[in-house]
Amino acid sequence: MRWRYISKTIGVLLIFLCFAMTLPLVLSFHYNDGQLIPIIKSIVITLFSGFCLVFFGRKSDIDFLSQREGIAIVALGWTAVGLFGAFPFYLGDTFASFTDAFFESVSGFTTTGSSVMTNIEATSLSILMWRSFIQWLGGMGIIVLTLAILPFLGVGGMQLYKAEVPSPIPDKLTPRLTDSAKILWAVYAGITAMEVVFLLGGGMSFYDSLSHAFTTMPTGGFSPKNTSIAYYDSAYFEYVIAFFMLLAGINFSLYYQLLRGKPLSFWKDTELRFFILLIAIFTLVITFNNYGSAYETIENSFRYAFFQVVSILTTTGFATADYETFSGLSHIILFICMFIGASAGSTGGGMKCSRIIVGFKYCYRELFKLIHPRSVAQVKINSNVVADDVLRSVMGFLALYIGLFVLCSMLLGAMGIDMVTSFGAVASCIGNIGPGFGTVGPTENFAHLPIFAKWLLLWCMLLGRLEIYTIIILLVPEFWRK
Repeated sequence: MRWRYISKTIGVLLIFLCFAMTLPLVLSFHYNDGQLIPIIKSIVITLFSGFCLVFFGRKSDIDFLSQREGIAIVALGWTAVGLFGAFPFYLGDTFASFTDAFFESVSGFTTTGSSVMTNIEATSLSILMWRSFIQWLGGMGIIVLTLAILPFLGVGGMQLYKAEVPSPIPDKLTPRLTDSAKILWAVYAGITAMEVVFLLGGGMSFYDSLSHAFTTMPTGGFSPKNTSIAYYDSAYFEYVIAFFMLLAGINFSLYYQLLRGKPLSFWKDTELRFFILLIAIFTLVITFNNYGSAYETIENSFRYAFFQVVSILTTTGFATADYETFSGLSHIILFICMFIGASAGSTGGGMKCSRIIVGFKYCYRELFKLIHPRSVAQVKINSNVVADDVLRSVMGFLALYIGLFVLCSMLLGAMGIDMVTSFGAVASCIGNIGPGFGTVGPTENFAHLPIFAKWLLLWCMLLGRLEIYTIIILLVPEFWRK
């Protein structure tokens, strides 16, 4: 493991993070909210640390980046940006403990949206914008962004891309990785700008429009309001945000195909059809399940059911209603949505629809082979045969995901947390969703949890954002051996 090169790369990430901190710096100066000095201190600390790491690795130019080094850079890089991204929260006295500041920062960068902030609207506007902006940065990935603007990291960069892009099979859009990253970010920024325009058109302030656009496209879910989207009580805002959450939950490579004049690629994509079908079925079931009980009109029942299904299935986590007041069947469906997640290649979390499809088809193939043992059955997606090594990877991922969910839920239970809250908190954090069930539901937060529970859930957020393997493999002794 060439630590000097790893050090230099993480140092570059921290220097980039300093530039990102200029946004809350400018806002603090504009609003005169008392956060100017804490943000300047955060920039100085981050910049100094970044330069130290770059200086340590100054003579580490290499021609090839190994897979192990790529994984180490991504895992340590995300931890580093989460750590230094916490300084504006901590030094500005937004949180009394560094654990809470670190939790909020990692929740932002991993686009989880689980919060320990008890009174959001009392927090300074510059800090709230930082809170939203780090979700936008984390959505497509700081590593991919760095590849787009720093070509020298493109040497061997596919290892970074494999570890970073949330997909079972990374879709390299163009022969040059930096071009792929630029295309992804151009689409991402373009759709974000569109959402700002639509929200402004409905009468939302520019600050709130930008804040919500920054957290919709990364499927993050942070809001500058205590009651999230429910604050506005506006059907227009809810449908606009739900539409853009839907866009964020679609594989971004399909947008590239659309730009190339191939709109039919959307309909031909098996995963997208499955994703839309799930939203339609779950919305209808929850609509009729709550009609006459939670809501008196079918219109309201559909409105709130549609928003919550899209919000949780895309792992965004915005709330327009307290879904814990829904009927029992609705709870089960929303809990299942937490595990399924959005499309591969999107900014969403969860297991991903593509893996669910592969899992179902793999199980069907095994049943089919029991009946016809001499048959040659293959698992296909989009008419393409899924290779055996990908099948093994997917099934291993699903097993690890469920196993880690059970283990972490048991550990929370051992800390005295009730079963519903334990299950809801772990499902929410490992799926990068935000709100859970029990005492961490949509009208509550994670602030009351014990400190060890926060560190465990913080780890779960990184597990989910980096697709399990990138974090778990660091615990395997063979990974560190020459």
